[in-house]
Amino acid sequence: MAQSVTLDALDRRLIHALQIDGRASFSRIATVLAVPERTVARRYHRLRSALVVRVVGLVDSRRIGMLDWFVRIDCTPDATDTLTAALAQRDDTSWIAPLAGGTRLTCMVRTPGPGSDHEPLLFDHLLRTPGIRDIEAGCVLRPVAGVGGWAGRTSALDASEQAALRSPAPESPERPEVLAEASGWGEAEARLAGELALDGRADIAQLAAVTGWSASTVRRHLAGLRDAGVLHFEVDVSPAHFGFPVEALLWLEVAPAALGEVTQALSQQAAVAFAAVTTGRASVFAMVQCRDVGALYGYLAGELAALPGIGRVESALVQRRAKRAGPLLLPSMAERTPRFPPRTAAYRSGHMR
Repeated sequence: MAQSVTLDALDRRLIHALQIDGRASFSRIATVLAVPERTVARRYHRLRSALVVRVVGLVDSRRIGMLDWFVRIDCTPDATDTLTAALAQRDDTSWIAPLAGGTRLTCMVRTPGPGSDHEPLLFDHLLRTPGIRDIEAGCVLRPVAGVGGWAGRTSALDASEQAALRSPAPESPERPEVLAEASGWGEAEARLAGELALDGRADIAQLAAVTGWSASTVRRHLAGLRDAGVLHFEVDVSPAHFGFPVEALLWLEVAPAALGEVTQALSQQAAVAFAAVTTGRASVFAMVQCRDVGALYGYLAGELAALPGIGRVESALVQRRAKRAGPLLLPSMAERTPRFPPRTAAYRSGHMR
């Protein structure tokens, strides 16, 4: 469990720098922040040891032929905690959260794409799990906000400092090319991504040992995957450390003609940590961070209410986060969790946004 740590101005500047380039050297970050390299390294290792901050490598599911889903699960009261712990142990889940005031939990799940001959979907197993009453899943069609990091943790550096850290961004095609094993995504790449999901700043020697590649090959593949938009790095840190302890999930029913305008607006709103267009009754899913419930009301009645084409809004408060973007570093309730079938290599290829 993360320790109680108060972030100061330098911590926030460091976190912003890592969001721009999660593998930037401490010397490069120190130069931009105008502090000694030893200070930067000490700050990061202190925050990571306290389980407050870490850098995780994430894979764009669409680019490796897989799908991301937002899933809501309705459980019996006695099953919620056990199911939450079981899902948190899996490689193909992230952003797991029981919802406040009820017996529902939410998570993101990665599955093989349509027509895949891999193992049955996790959904099939969940429906046969005791204690689960209902499941509702929406497939992510396109992320529309928060992909480059929530604004609450990316406001500590000025424009010139950001430019000094930011490498030229690769072009992002409208329909991302899917990487097959023959064209750049195979078992070794999956192992590389899995190791970076645990620690996005793992050194080259460690990555070489995991993949069986030489150090130069690791560097080449790492650069290629980043340039192709397959792999990116995220700072895993709770918004509560920035003074935003209230997290709400929103499901928005948006008229098709208004999708463009609504999603563009969401991408500019400071409260929105992430949003995506999905399948299902609600065509847009969003995560919102607020200082308190009064601020959440103000957002719903103000910025969100002003957007056209939204027919219905369903909201829920997150009780706690059992898992964020990266895999768990510590086992949790393993002896009490129900067993799901093992994951294939297709699942062990990094984690979703």
